[in-house]
Amino acid sequence: MMRGFLLCSLLLLLAPHWTEVVAQEGEPEPKTPCANWMGGAPGYPGHNGLPGRDGKDGKDGLKGEKGEEGMQGPKGDPGEAGIPGKEGPRGFPGYQGQKGEKGEGAFIYRSAFSVGLTDRAPHPNVPIRFTKIYYNEQKHYDATTGKFFCTIPGTYYFTYHLTVYLTDVKVSLYKKDRAVMFTYDQFQKNNVDQASGSILLHLNSGDEVWLQVYGEGDNNGIYADNVNDSTFMGFLLYPDMDGR
Repeated sequence: MMRGFLLCSLLLLLAPHWTEVVAQEGEPEPKTPCANWMGGAPGYPGHNGLPGRDGKDGKDGLKGEKGEEGMQGPKGDPGEAGIPGKEGPRGFPGYQGQKGEKGEGAFIYRSAFSVGLTDRAPHPNVPIRFTKIYYNEQKHYDATTGKFFCTIPGTYYFTYHLTVYLTDVKVSLYKKDRAVMFTYDQFQKNNVDQASGSILLHLNSGDEVWLQVYGEGDNNGIYADNVNDSTFMGFLLYPDMDGR
């Protein structure tokens, strides 16, 4: 170790002269043990430099081949309802539909009669029997008793037109054994007259309506022949809806 130190000191003294000889010859001397001894310890690595600027974009590559179709995804949630659109143009008329079934009509509640007198002088205080039948399809009028029998509850219209001859006439219209209307006509000598009346009545099922001469025989001038008629009629206007 001491020898090395002395050798290096000697070399430092001869350094100017040695440098001049080296400059003249132009060839470097091989490294010596002294050179190895003077080398310093390796330094720390330097800091990373700043990133360089982005380069220019390259050219687009060739279009790749179409990939395989993927699997269908799950059904999405329904979207919100859209705003109603404008009304479209009116379409052409459709074909006529089939005829519907026959509904309930007023014929279900028919009740009517129209009758005339054949006997000249009906008896007083009993129902007048009108035996000439003009209309009695429902058979609600009984010619043997002279009474109308109600089978359909509702409102009815009744009217009568009587020929008056030879004596005065006083008749009454009865409902359930009670007179509800009177008509009087005074006979004019050598003349044929008319007595008439009409009324609206509400009837319940089972009620009866008829005409009869009121009082004694002095007011029994009702007359009928082949050219003069005395008639009695009635019909249902409308039934009670709760009486179906």
